[in-house]
Amino acid sequence: MYNLFMKELKLGIPPMFFVMPFITAVLMLIPGWVYFLVPMYFFWITIPNIFAGYKTQNDLMFMAMLPVAKKDMVRARVAAIVFLELLHIVTAMISGIFTLELFPNIIYYFFPPHLGFWGLCLIMLGLFNLVFIIMYYKTAYKYGWATVASITAAVLFAGAVQWLGIQNADVHDWFYGSGAHDTLLQAFLLIIGLAIFAACTAIAYRIGVKRFLHVEIQ
Repeated sequence: MYNLFMKELKLGIPPMFFVMPFITAVLMLIPGWVYFLVPMYFFWITIPNIFAGYKTQNDLMFMAMLPVAKKDMVRARVAAIVFLELLHIVTAMISGIFTLELFPNIIYYFFPPHLGFWGLCLIMLGLFNLVFIIMYYKTAYKYGWATVASITAAVLFAGAVQWLGIQNADVHDWFYGSGAHDTLLQAFLLIIGLAIFAACTAIAYRIGVKRFLHVEIQ
């Protein structure tokens, strides 16, 4: 499993995509921006390019020649996806801390980058994983419709919660009002987001394995 994971990081993922999280994190320093867009670059740019590379390099056939189980193939690839997602979130969170310190008096129309916001971002990425991994492992090489469907689901979620944050008084208070400065509440929202992210990814992994076991590699 470890060797497969390292294969994904060293051979499957171009080095540029390890640099990408640090580049997109700089966008967090734009005061009052739509910060939901920052983690979205992961599935707008990184995922389509990586999986296009897998298909171009006929990575599925290469993996089939290795003395490894299909279950481990899925586990290593999902682990690599999660690694990149968390790298995007952590780097953006660090930039978000600087944003809050540098611009303390900004009026935010979209979610400010408090801890609770990152919980929402994790839920968004978990939803992306749930749709993408399940659809992708129906064939393990066709990624187009899986990408479109998962991006659509993630963007709709982001739009819905942002609308709710503006329109609903309670939710607005959690992210904009007094709740935004309640450390316990913000930490709770982050933990809930992390738990949902983990649950969605675990479910997607299990279903992905079941689907991949029925794929004939030719």
